[in-house]
Amino acid sequence: MNRFTWYAIAASATLAIASPSWAATTVKVTEGGEGGGPMTLTLDQTTIKAGETIFAVHNDAMTEEHEMVLVKLKSPDQKIPVIASRHRVDEKQLKSVGEVSDLKPGADGQLKAKLAPGAYLLLCNIKGHYEAGMQAGLTVTR
Repeated sequence: MNRFTWYAIAASATLAIASPSWAATTVKVTEGGEGGGPMTLTLDQTTIKAGETIFAVHNDAMTEEHEMVLVKLKSPDQKIPVIASRHRVDEKQLKSVGEVSDLKPGADGQLKAKLAPGAYLLLCNIKGHYEAGMQAGLTVTR
């Protein structure tokens, strides 16, 4: 193999590795809301491609602790089981992909996951937070 061919192969390999198609997708998640008021969980994008994904989570609340639980749904309209007496989602009945728990006010957290195509739900499962609106859907495509 001559020197030119070797350099061409090395350059092609470097470009392939540096290509964005190999990079993980980052989804920015912002949680907010204080006790007694509206609770929010927002995503900077609601549709992404399958593969390695990083969820960069920020708790924008001033006094409330939040968490982010990621679950894979059987279908986009799957009914989410809530234990009414505890004001929490019954996570045992869902397929959890992972979570960022115990985020203090102003804190940041991160979750890395390899996502397959389908419907997902991100939620805060601290007592009453899901019921107050802390949830967002995510669609993962091929």
